[in-house]
Amino acid sequence: MPRRTATMLTSTLLLIAVLCAAVLIRVPYAEMSPGPTVNTLGEHGGEPVLSIEGRKTYEPSGHLNMTTVRVTGADYRMNLVEAVYGWLAEDSAVVPHHTLYPDDKSAEEVREENAEEFTQSLESAKVAALRELDVPVGERVVVASVVKGGPAEDRLHAGDVITAVDGEAVEQPGDVAELVTEHEPGEDVVFTVVPAKAARAAEKAGEKPTGSREVTVTTDEADDDGRAVVGIRAGLDHTFPFEIEIKLADVGGPSAGLMFALGIMDKLTPGDLTGGEFVAGTGTIDGEGRVGPIGGIGMKTIAARDKGAEYFLTPEDNCATAARDVPEGLTLVRVGTIDDALGALEDIREGETAGLPRCTAG
Repeated sequence: MPRRTATMLTSTLLLIAVLCAAVLIRVPYAEMSPGPTVNTLGEHGGEPVLSIEGRKTYEPSGHLNMTTVRVTGADYRMNLVEAVYGWLAEDSAVVPHHTLYPDDKSAEEVREENAEEFTQSLESAKVAALRELDVPVGERVVVASVVKGGPAEDRLHAGDVITAVDGEAVEQPGDVAELVTEHEPGEDVVFTVVPAKAARAAEKAGEKPTGSREVTVTTDEADDDGRAVVGIRAGLDHTFPFEIEIKLADVGGPSAGLMFALGIMDKLTPGDLTGGEFVAGTGTIDGEGRVGPIGGIGMKTIAARDKGAEYFLTPEDNCATAARDVPEGLTLVRVGTIDDALGALEDIREGETAGLPRCTAG
């Protein structure tokens, strides 16, 4: 065989071997890419995203789209070729696998955590929206979670309303821990609770929960400091004067809070918050209307622009990152509170966009 032919054959075989190795070699990275965007004022899967019963509502026009990020699965391991392609692509981001799926958590634990964060974000969105509209929102202390194998397992349940501990009324979640730790390990604590099912039924009927009962739990000793514990986490739940239902499957995390809050407000007030314009956005929200940062901001702005958005409500703590690579035709609007968002929407609605607080890469 001529030397040139042999060299070419050897080089070709080596190239094939390298390519095969690159396909077979798994790397510890995950990929983020633009995900679906959903209009909180519209429908998804043939059903309204926001449904409100027991209160007069309006049908606004325009868009208030929440945005998402698509990520590779927890059990999927990218090969070297996929990772390199993702690094070079403009509409994806390759990140260390553990940033999305921590090593100390299983895939199921991550899914459950994302689902819980999404549920909590919807609760906060309802609270923020109704408070902004001066609609009364009730509060109550509930069992947020029960430790498996703990003293309270099978005695207290998530969603049970705690009205008193040892006969003393509780108003905040911290009151529960304070009263429990007044005991020594091995002593009994008496909880006065309304079972979760009865509490939900009363709320749906617009009534105060009744049918409380006393549950005695024997305390255990905490591993870290020896204090008395019963193995529950108390939380604050809210009650609303009418029913607000949000239907959106296969979405996790807290980042849609701001857009859902605005969507609820738009449904409950005459006129259009957007003036018929296409506005998208992202951001966590708490019950006081404060907007917090989120992850994957670059992927979300791409998704929003691809869908047709012209304005993007951006948490102020994400502004600098988002402004480094803004999709053409998209205006990034800086917001730190729900009031900021409402002010920006008013300017957009009235066509006075020159003074919008825009994100800058500084």
